Order: sequence, then C-alpha cells, then structure tokens
Amino acid sequence: MKLTRIEQVEKQVGKTPGPRDLKVIDHIDAHAARWLSHASVGFIALGSSGQIRLTVAGGQPGFASAPDDAHLQLPLDALDDASLCVTGVSFAGLFLVSGMDETLRVNGRVSAISGDAATVSVEECYLHCAKSFRRSEFWSPGEVSDSGCEPAEFVTRARFLVLATINSSGQADVSPKGDPANLMMQQDGGLVCFADRPGNRRIDSFRNIMEQPGVCLFALVPGCADMLEVAGEATVHADDPLAKGFSVQGKTPALVTKVTPRLMQKRHSAALARAGLWPARETPEDLVPSEIFKAHVKHSKESSLQAKVARAAVSIPGAMEKGLEMDYKKNMY
Repeated sequence: MKLTRIEQVEKQVGKTPGPRDLKVIDHIDAHAARWLSHASVGFIALGSSGQIRLTVAGGQPGFASAPDDAHLQLPLDALDDASLCVTGVSFAGLFLVSGMDETLRVNGRVSAISGDAATVSVEECYLHCAKSFRRSEFWSPGEVSDSGCEPAEFVTRARFLVLATINSSGQADVSPKGDPANLMMQQDGGLVCFADRPGNRRIDSFRNIMEQPGVCLFALVPGCADMLEVAGEATVHADDPLAKGFSVQGKTPALVTKVTPRLMQKRHSAALARAGLWPARETPEDLVPSEIFKAHVKHSKESSLQAKVARAAVSIPGAMEKGLEMDYKKNMY
C-alpha cells in the first residue's frame, strides 16, 4: 500500500514524540564546534524546492569550521561537487568523526560564496543517534578496499546509505541509514528499495517525500571510497510483500521506501579518500555523546511543559547515558 499522507506514516511508526525538536538548537554551540574540529567527512545535501543533490566533503579533521555560532564554513575544494554549492541553496550536512557512531547534523542555507569558501547560515544543529552506524558496522570494513563491482552488485554489498530529501518550502534534510549487507538495499522490478528501522520518529524524510518525491542517495560499502549514487522519485509503502525480505532478528520493517531511478551510477569520492576514515581512529576523549545530547536538550528554546519535564529528567546523573544504551539495545530493529 502506497502511503500519501503523513498520518498514515505515523500510524505505522508511531507519532513523533513531543516536543519534536527538543534536541535541536538553532546555532553551533561549543559542543558542536568541537565535533566539527574532529570531523573529517560531511555528506552534504544541496538544493531548492523540487530538486535535491548530494555531495561529499572531506579532508583533514577540522576542514569544516564555525567562525561564529550562527555560521558554518566549508572550503570549496573539500567538496566532490563544488558546483552544487551556490548562494541561496538549502543546505543539510551530516558530519562524521572517525570511530564515532553518532553524527552531527547541521541544516541551513548557503548565504555566501567568498573566495574559496562557502558560508552557511545555520538554522538547525543537533546530534544524531548511533543506530545506523551500529547496524551497518560502519567502522568494521573487513578486507574491503575497493568495491570492484557494478551497480547491481553494489546494491547487495552496501551497508550504509545517506538519503537527501527536500520539502515544498525548500528545506533540505540528509539522513543516515545502516543495515547488514543485502539488507540495506534491494532491487525490485527496476526500483531501488530500502527499509525503515526504529529511530527518533522525527520522520523528516517521509514528510519531505510526501511533499516533494524527488530524492538523492549515496550507498556505501564501508572501507572503500566508491559509492553508488541514485536519484529519482520516491514512494513510501506499508504492508508490502517486499518488507519480509528486509527482516532482521525476526523483525519485519513497517515501511519500505521505493525509488524509481532516473540516475544510477557508481562513482569515486575523492573526499572520502582524502578523509581516510578506515581504519577508524581512536575516538576523541572530549566528545561524549550523552553530554552533547544533554546540553542540546537544555539549550532548546522549546517552552512546553513536556520540554521542562524532559530538561529536568536529563539533569539526573546517568539518566541520559542509561536511556541511550537502553534504546540502542532494545530498539535496533
């Protein structure tokens, strides 16, 4: 059954818990700036209403920086496709630190191109949970150093996926997804399909697809700098026979996203190669995800009673750490 309304999605995955944006802040705080100082790769979505593209930015840790708390700065030569980055386009970035399972998401708009750098005016900043990286075992690439395969085989070997979507107002989103090989993506009658797994129920990607079905995704085989790029129109389905083929640990996903490709190509990412993600580096001691989540919840401008209760709860010593580990243990699939 094809879903056409966000209420249908919520019926399958549960309503977004309120307050929806409690962990989201509207600036780059000291925690986020420190994360950027260690990040060597960013998956970047760029676009405007009706069209969205993906590229990769990468280099030495700290290649992306925050000149102040309202802006993010990216060197253009760090981008695989710098031509996509022009003044006025919507921006969504997912920044990785080698060895860390969580990621930093920064959303906004490219406000200036000056010399050899792009400046992004920040609208949202938050830490993303570790589930996709743990499901994909992203930092355990095995012996893989080069995918050495055609797109169809790449689909079966991929374990990590980055999905870019955009809503009718022109706000972009980039979301990570991870699964074991042959369960991350599958092809069905010319369609590229992937499952939805338990997450934070923000369902931003689904909201965007309902408004603007055009999507772009990169699929990765951890350990190599080649990617599969797919661009096309997406639809979301429930109670689909294909879902059983995505079952893990006896659990069948509630939703499957199907993409009708207008572009499907294997490509090499110079940015991934420069970043040297694998083997994973030792995780930085000054990045403690639970402390970052806690700080962002406390900094949130949400003023509802639920927000006040949540801020009080995360102030209890050890509460955030225990909550995260319980979620990762019980709600992976």
